Amino acid sequence: MNIIYSILILFTTLLHSQLLNGGYDIGDIATDFSLENIDGNFVSLSDFKDAKGFIIVFTCNTCPYAVLYEDRIEALNKKYAPQGYPVIAIMPNNVETKPGDSMLSMQQRANDKEFTFPYLIDADQEIYPQYGATKTPHVFVLESTSRGPLVRYIGGIDDNYKDASLVKTRYVEEAIESLKNGYEIKQTKTKAIGCSIKL
Repeated sequence: MNIIYSILILFTTLLHSQLLNGGYDIGDIATDFSLENIDGNFVSLSDFKDAKGFIIVFTCNTCPYAVLYEDRIEALNKKYAPQGYPVIAIMPNNVETKPGDSMLSMQQRANDKEFTFPYLIDADQEIYPQYGATKTPHVFVLESTSRGPLVRYIGGIDDNYKDASLVKTRYVEEAIESLKNGYEIKQTKTKAIGCSIKL
């Protein structure tokens, strides 16, 4: 019985690893989702009829890196949502493993920080593997096209998680500005710095 259990655990681990090694690449079309927001409504990309693109951020309450980036994520939404590129935050962690990331905790955090963007829960942990997200925070910039949401940037928000005042390169902002002005994005991929997503 112990051998069967061990084999099952190994298979599950390998399957999860395979999912994480997959996910979207630059130029892929992202499929839509329907995830519960902190207000109880379900949110999809298709709800944003006039969006030129999206800043999808996988984040959470409990990761110190994610907490350090909260104000910067809010600033991105305030700057770019009016220009057609809203932030959509998705919490990917297993709440049994991380109770501090429960829906109630998400609601409290969003209220305390006065988030102006949707904060969704990937309750079945089905969406983050599709994207290939591995960290919190992990960002995917999408461009709205006739074929669907096109993945244009994957990675970190900027080059200094510790101190926003010391940031030299704002990866997400540079990607959005390039899209707005019809330029090629110079850095389409960077390393996401953060906590691993919890199973």
